[in-house]
Amino acid sequence: MAKGTKITAQEQKPFEQILWTAADKLRKNIDAAEYKHYVLGLLFLKYVADAFEELHNKILNKEGEFAYDDPEDKLVYSSKYVFFVPPNSRWSYLVSRAKLPTIGEDVDTAMDLIEKDNPKLRGVLPKQFARPQLDKMVLGELIDVINNINIGNEAARKKDLLGTVYEYFLGQFALAEGRKGGQFYTPRSVVQLLVEMLQPNKGKVFDPCCGSGGMFVMSEKFVLQHQGRIDDITIYGQESNQTTWRLAVMNLAIRGIDSEQVKWNNEGSFTNDAHPDLKADYIIANPPFNVSDWSGELLKNDGRWKYGVPPTGNANYAWLQHMLYHLSPLGKAGVVLSKGALTTKQNGEYDIRKNMLEDGVIDCIVNLPTKLFLNTQIPACLWFLNRDKNRQRKGEVLFIDARNLGFLINRRTREFTNEDITKIADTYHHWLNSRDEYNDVAGFCKSCTIEEIRNMDYVLTPGRYIGLPDDEDDFNFTERFKKLHAELEQQMNEEIQLNERIRLNLSKLKEVGHE
Repeated sequence: MAKGTKITAQEQKPFEQILWTAADKLRKNIDAAEYKHYVLGLLFLKYVADAFEELHNKILNKEGEFAYDDPEDKLVYSSKYVFFVPPNSRWSYLVSRAKLPTIGEDVDTAMDLIEKDNPKLRGVLPKQFARPQLDKMVLGELIDVINNINIGNEAARKKDLLGTVYEYFLGQFALAEGRKGGQFYTPRSVVQLLVEMLQPNKGKVFDPCCGSGGMFVMSEKFVLQHQGRIDDITIYGQESNQTTWRLAVMNLAIRGIDSEQVKWNNEGSFTNDAHPDLKADYIIANPPFNVSDWSGELLKNDGRWKYGVPPTGNANYAWLQHMLYHLSPLGKAGVVLSKGALTTKQNGEYDIRKNMLEDGVIDCIVNLPTKLFLNTQIPACLWFLNRDKNRQRKGEVLFIDARNLGFLINRRTREFTNEDITKIADTYHHWLNSRDEYNDVAGFCKSCTIEEIRNMDYVLTPGRYIGLPDDEDDFNFTERFKKLHAELEQQMNEEIQLNERIRLNLSKLKEVGHE
């Protein structure tokens, strides 16, 4: 890519792929987990600088409504939802210094100055470009690469070009990081499915483990795509990893989404609930699977445990009850969990599931295919919770088996197609609203009464009801782990015994030889 050549949206191969290829070549020996902060931070800086300079030029040229405005008046920019960029933070200034050995300090200073002039960004932007681990020649080349795109001017903002690039880069970095990548990124097609099923069109949307903010972004897109207004929903979030929280705030800021209620604290949602009084209309979340260290021993008398005290060694049922606690009386939630939660009978989890079912707060279970998630090979499912006591389907649960849907984008990773998402979401909505279009489909979906589920001893694996083979469907992570551990321990004991017998025999042979 020649320096000075502008990449536009018309160049398809998509320009985000071109940009990724160029930027990734510069990564050299820097770990993807670190490099993403350099790239995403610079993309954000380029975005705010492009938006600022376009408006700054209009004010300088006395265009239209800006004829009498001061080009250095911060209030003019904030009134147009544009971040004010001081002179030493402007992109043209950084480009002019890209080949200097001090470029790292220059970028850190630029980030610091922007934060000081824009309180909403305080403590958010990365300021690690002067670190010796980052080759300053590489940093200068990266600035040149990013300089080749316009992502913050009015035309680009209307097309959400930076949003497209940012989302693509988050996904690519998550793929590059593998297991660690899943800690900040839920795959786009899974988020899209959750949002299409919940349809958050108005009210409060909450994610108590929000990662880089993908659930919020997709919710806002849903509202806009259905002729709503972006301010029809208010977002609330919490994240325990500060670096991931910063990604979320930047991810929201580039789309003009207010992140004021997206909070960070390192204690996490269970021990330091950032929104203790919140009653949300929608909750969309992908909590970490099977967390054992969640401080459950300190919370045994917590008021959130309406359906039973969750075990201290696994947070799955703590997450479900935490979310039910934060739902409004008509609220709905979509939650990703490990599939073991559908069948577990360990440490009171059976009773919690039974109580939730008998109270009618479980709406739908979706069985997911393998390889959807970057950070785990544990089989996963979606739980849809509903607190509306007067809904038509109260006392029933819809089971959907999507194990045969999706396609492999590489050897390790699967995605849903738009058609897959529509098929699952439409099935749920037709069922929920008792439309004529809903029918049980053998091998795909079935509506079951609470009596049928009682007869199955409150097991929620869809294959039991839909008619598919349930060997894989009944996968229980905890039990499988224990079984494998026992088998390994037995093998080790047998090897020890065998080695001991060999040692004794050799010892006897030596004694015979001496005689």
